[in-house]
Amino acid sequence: MDETPLPVAAVEEVGPDTVAIEFESPPAFAARPGQFVKLTMDVDGQPEPRFYTISSSDVADTLQVTVGIDPDGDVSPVLRSLSAGDEVVVSGPFGDAYYEDEPRVLVLAGGPGVGPAVGIAERALADGNEATVIYRDETPVHEQRLAALSNDGADVTVLGPADSLTDAVADALTGDTQAFVYGFGAFLDDATAAIEAADGDPDAAKVENFG
Repeated sequence: MDETPLPVAAVEEVGPDTVAIEFESPPAFAARPGQFVKLTMDVDGQPEPRFYTISSSDVADTLQVTVGIDPDGDVSPVLRSLSAGDEVVVSGPFGDAYYEDEPRVLVLAGGPGVGPAVGIAERALADGNEATVIYRDETPVHEQRLAALSNDGADVTVLGPADSLTDAVADALTGDTQAFVYGFGAFLDDATAAIEAADGDPDAAKVENFG
């Protein structure tokens, strides 16, 4: 999809300084959980683009992104102030670290990586597949969706910021499991090290670095 103004369908608070924004999907729009889109906002008369990973399990009617709010930022406070009917220029999808109907998925999420994690896990369960989410954050968000995933049969582990990933990954990673890793650089280093320690192949993981 080229740059297209999309109407906002809903904005929901999903945790401290975090919102989930749903946009009405345009006709024939196709994307997979784990891909990302570019949002371009007009801030003080200047276009300000930002990239956000899709956090909905599908995009049939709406597509959702999860946005962490930096009160001193240029764009995220503007996104937080949106309401239904407002329009934002959206393009995409982009990226190749996304769900492709794998029968067993393990999603390692650090901080904002929980957005694609819940979307992938929900889609996997809806497809009749298995899902494990290991999420590390100082202040967890999307707790309702994580709880619903657990109730629906996913294996969900929420860790504190200083907790090791090693044991949780070792328990979850098997030979036929596709690993996904979403988060900032330091988390990616920890996650790939945990995959290697569990005798997995870090190079086979689908990884998205958030910066």
